[in-house]
Formats: sequence, structure tokens, C-alpha cells
Amino acid sequence: MAKMTKSQFVNSLAEMMGASKKEASDAWDKFVEMAYKEVKSSGEFNLPGLGKLVKKQRAARTGRNPMTGASISIPAKTVVKFRVAKQAKDAVL
Repeated sequence: MAKMTKSQFVNSLAEMMGASKKEASDAWDKFVEMAYKEVKSSGEFNLPGLGKLVKKQRAARTGRNPMTGASISIPAKTVVKFRVAKQAKDAVL
């Protein structure tokens, strides 16, 4: 089964909303923009029934170069993770 593309998603969303593809695309783009802003400012964005986007600080660590076996230091950085809600897990699994 192939992954759903953005245009396929927008088409399905437009059908479900009874709206045009343009309106559905604009609504999705604004939703994504809102999620990004919220994660950036407060550190998380909750999607009830689906999960949440969480901004986390990853600590510096020592890694290994797989080709040479040499140790390398990996610097600390901030990452965004998605935590799946229990409700979503129960519905899918």
C-alpha cells in the first residue's frame, strides 16, 4: 500500500468537509503553521485522540563512526518528537 500524498490528503479532506480543494489546502496549511508556532513557543502541541508534538533537548553523547570504528562526539541539540496517544494506538493496533 502506498503512502498518502499531500494532494491525496487534501482531496480527501475537501470531500469530507464538503469544501473546495483550495479551501481544504488552506485549512491544512494554517493548521500546520499553528502547530509549528505552538511547539516553538510552548514546547508541545496536543492533537486530542491522535498524539502530541513535543520539543525535547537531546544531551551530548559519544557515538561511533561505523566505517572506521573511531569515537566521535555528537553535540547536544533540540529535536521534535511525536508521541502517539493511547487512543490512537488502541484504534490502529
